[in-house]
Amino acid sequence: MHGWFCPNPTGVDTLEWREAPDPQPGPGQVRVRVHAASLNFPDLLIVENKYQFKPEPPFVPGSEFAGVVEAVGEGVTTLKVGQRVAALGGHGGFGTHALAMEGKCVALPDDFPFVDGAAFVMTYGTTQHALFDRGRLQAGETLLVLGAVGGVGSAAVQLGKVAGAKVIAAASTDEKCAIAKQLGADETINYSTEDLREALKRLTGGKGPDVIYDPVGDKFAEPAFRSIAWRGRYLVIGFAGGDIPKLPLNLPLLKSADIVGVFWGEYARREPEAYAKDKAELLQWYKEGKIKPLIDQTMPMHKLHDAYAYMASRGVKGKLVLVNEG
Repeated sequence: MHGWFCPNPTGVDTLEWREAPDPQPGPGQVRVRVHAASLNFPDLLIVENKYQFKPEPPFVPGSEFAGVVEAVGEGVTTLKVGQRVAALGGHGGFGTHALAMEGKCVALPDDFPFVDGAAFVMTYGTTQHALFDRGRLQAGETLLVLGAVGGVGSAAVQLGKVAGAKVIAAASTDEKCAIAKQLGADETINYSTEDLREALKRLTGGKGPDVIYDPVGDKFAEPAFRSIAWRGRYLVIGFAGGDIPKLPLNLPLLKSADIVGVFWGEYARREPEAYAKDKAELLQWYKEGKIKPLIDQTMPMHKLHDAYAYMASRGVKGKLVLVNEG
């Protein structure tokens, strides 16, 4: 195999394309020949030693990928050699071969493109767990999505409509707001040019959003939370904006509101039966055309450094996907 190895997690510049022996699947694992792998914000954090999961160096980053099962380990019963899968390996995706646990793989139909598969499991799994399980989003409620045209944000817009909610999409440019409309958003807010609180007051008749989906954090967290509806639920997804916000605790008291953490990876590990049900539901919604990953562009695997630079520019709309050629 070949892969982008991180010998020292001090940044993207340390990544080196190397040859190594093919990884051998252990009990409950499969080896996947990687056709496509998507770039997620945690893939940046992990090579900077800033993510909660810290693999032993040297390691290959790339948590989400899709390809064909090439070998199976002892005890694997639901997957077989030659099967198309989308997988969460934790790491390993930015190469030609990677290992994944059987339970972290989704068997893909033959007509499910690898590019979509590589951009599917993490973003939609995180968002489904956030909105339906942790956020208890109901039909007729109002959902605010911050960073609405990022990877998880674009999934939240689509799944909010699946839930029957009114979706307000907030993004940083008019172009991104227009894309959010195409994804199904009912209303949009350009928070670079509009006051977020005033816009939310206008769009909700002063009530505020029932559920706030926040993968951004930083300076938008407090004004968004101050706008939340009575008994609202504020979903902490991540901090792509940079700084981790510090919210005054009198705010949830005044609105009887919940601040809800969303750690989907740990949920999938601790509650495998619920996770398996979620996967089946997501595949059905994809088949019905209710959800589809927003792909900004595909890039050859050898251009991983360029992909990281593009992601850091905050210009990505949806997901960046790396593909192995040949």
